[in-house]
Amino acid sequence: MMRVASYNIRKAIGTDRRRRPERTLEVLNEIGADVIALQEADRRFGARIGVIPLHMLDEHSDYIHVPFDMRANSLGWHGNAILVRKSAKIIRREVIHLPALEPRGAVLADIALNGATMRIVGMHLDLSGLWRRRQAHALLHHLEACAPMPTVMMGDLNEWSRQSGCLRDFGKHFAFADCGKSFHARRPVAMLDRIMVSPHLEVADSGVHLSAAARKASDHLPIWADIMHASI
Repeated sequence: MMRVASYNIRKAIGTDRRRRPERTLEVLNEIGADVIALQEADRRFGARIGVIPLHMLDEHSDYIHVPFDMRANSLGWHGNAILVRKSAKIIRREVIHLPALEPRGAVLADIALNGATMRIVGMHLDLSGLWRRRQAHALLHHLEACAPMPTVMMGDLNEWSRQSGCLRDFGKHFAFADCGKSFHARRPVAMLDRIMVSPHLEVADSGVHLSAAARKASDHLPIWADIMHASI
């Protein structure tokens, strides 16, 4: 069993409009996931450094970030980052370039943890439905070219529809965890954040993290899923 989570941390700016990375870390520790995909984890302008200082991550959590070596002091790529337990082994890592009008991308890491090997893909898709579908096709095509491995894809898909658009494209190859509504944090009305698993995996449990800290730390709530290898 492995718990995965996805969280758009909004550059550590909460619903009170204050940037407090220590509050974001508090929420991450509450979730207790083994792997977490973050969105909006880097500042958008300038050096685009990570909004959670690496020393803070090291000193106040059991997580390390998967280094993608795109920019110094960045947590990821176009704001997408993957955190894993310090006990995890990072086997492979890469960034995935996506077609987009504005800066968008995805990140991939193959990890070994708790006796299992798994591929994790984190993403933050476009606000435009047309571009979301192009990005979904690009991601699926990229994965087809990779060596087969049980895969979890997760992130902020920005898709308001429950069945059409990029969800229909992903749904042909992946099953969705029924996490629930994650946006807006103060009054959730939409399932913008999603966790998807390949046929080699199944979801034992899933949900939205609804703590008092999570309701203040970002405009999105974190989602989580307990994943296990599918029974044969």
